[in-house]
Amino acid sequence: MELVSMPGQQAKGKVWLVGAGPGDVELLTLKAYRILKNADAVLYDALVSQDILDLIPDSAEKIAVGKRAGKHSAAQGDINQLLVTKAFTRNNVVRLKGGDPFIFGRGGEELQTLVAADIVFEVVPGITAASGTSAYAGIPLTHRDYAQGVTFITGHCQLASRPMDWQGYANANNTLVVYMGILSANIISEGLINAGRSPETPVAIVSNATTSSQQRFMGKLGELAQLAADPALQMPALMIIGEVVALADSLNWFDPVTAQQKTAQPQTDLDIAAKAR
Repeated sequence: MELVSMPGQQAKGKVWLVGAGPGDVELLTLKAYRILKNADAVLYDALVSQDILDLIPDSAEKIAVGKRAGKHSAAQGDINQLLVTKAFTRNNVVRLKGGDPFIFGRGGEELQTLVAADIVFEVVPGITAASGTSAYAGIPLTHRDYAQGVTFITGHCQLASRPMDWQGYANANNTLVVYMGILSANIISEGLINAGRSPETPVAIVSNATTSSQQRFMGKLGELAQLAADPALQMPALMIIGEVVALADSLNWFDPVTAQQKTAQPQTDLDIAAKAR
């Protein structure tokens, strides 16, 4: 798709590429909060929680451009065009993404579009899903006794032209975090086991992480496909594979039921400010 800008003219606005974090509104950074409160237009993804969307001023234009596996979503080219168009008609345009925009968020692609259109931008990082999920599920991504490294991959990388190097992920001392991998659970488990990773390796699938709807599905690598097929599993969900998952029960501190009760009344300055505007 060819981008349409305004040759010879400089965009009046600035685009802020903002990470909204994994869901819990209290995990939003102060800078992200400030920018949202001054937004003229917000293009937001489906993974941004409603509590965070409620912080957007009523005066701002809100445009849903979410992407979800297996569901209709805006084409990336259309999103790129919208960013350019809004930057010529608004002062503060926010591109709001779940998690962190530079970790499987296509943030780099969208910024390349802005560079080509000579539009000013700034990036505000957010807590990525891996960090939020592991913390709220009681699973440290690294631990001196269990894992000396961690790798983030996406389940969408299994392409005929670029097959996954499962051998590179078979190290038992490395934690593997899989974004967008639910539909590829069977491929992931078979690939890792065939590469030498033990089918007894602990795994967790965590859905709606950091929110009152959070769920944990625990098992072993050989059972990953069955866990992913559980009818109770909701999206979005993230996989954590590695020995550190065995610590989940003893280190688990987050109670979704308690979290749900707390949302019944304002608990933070952000909540109060949102209700007072």
